[in-house]
Amino acid sequence: MHIRIHPSILAADFANLEAAVGDVEAADAVHVDVMDNHFVPTLTFGPQMVQRLSEVSPVPLDVHLMIANADDHAAHYAELGAESVTFHVEAATDPQAVIDSIQSHGARAGIAIKPGTPLEPYLPLVHSADLVLIMTVEPGAGGQSFMPEMMPKLLALHRYLGEQGLSPLVQVDGGITVETLPIALTHGADTFVAGSSVYGHGIPGDNIRALREAATKGEA
Repeated sequence: MHIRIHPSILAADFANLEAAVGDVEAADAVHVDVMDNHFVPTLTFGPQMVQRLSEVSPVPLDVHLMIANADDHAAHYAELGAESVTFHVEAATDPQAVIDSIQSHGARAGIAIKPGTPLEPYLPLVHSADLVLIMTVEPGAGGQSFMPEMMPKLLALHRYLGEQGLSPLVQVDGGITVETLPIALTHGADTFVAGSSVYGHGIPGDNIRALREAATKGEA
């Protein structure tokens, strides 16, 4: 299994984001958290920042929309150059239409599910989604602790995908470290968003390699 590491620039130095994305060229993508101070009580990046990052980043952008009215705005981020755009099912009136719209602009479409949201009502969507994000923290702030109680939900998704012969990326976001990554890996995740564990200390490239090594040990 190819393990994907997506560093979150929410944990990077906002004063020099071009350098921050350059520091993680060993990653598979850069995770960009777009928050609107409505769906979550935080305000971060918007479309102008996403467009500029897409112009300077050495790796693709993995945009995570934590915004209200995903129906109206999600596809625009695909137009701006994001390789993948993930929206919250809780913020969409017609999630399938949002998936279709993102994909029609040539981007990977992802659905995100908050910790308190049950998986089962949204299982039909995984047949067309390219990525499924199981949040392992409450969305809206970086630096939170990993929620191991989300592992049964992750495992249920993994089993359903196997039964249905489906293969979207399975992403986890929140509290991912060299200790928690193997836990999520053994429950079915293959794509890992890591913020503080990449940008919070040391050299980002070294930290990415450490996460990959942890994944290798987790698979052993």
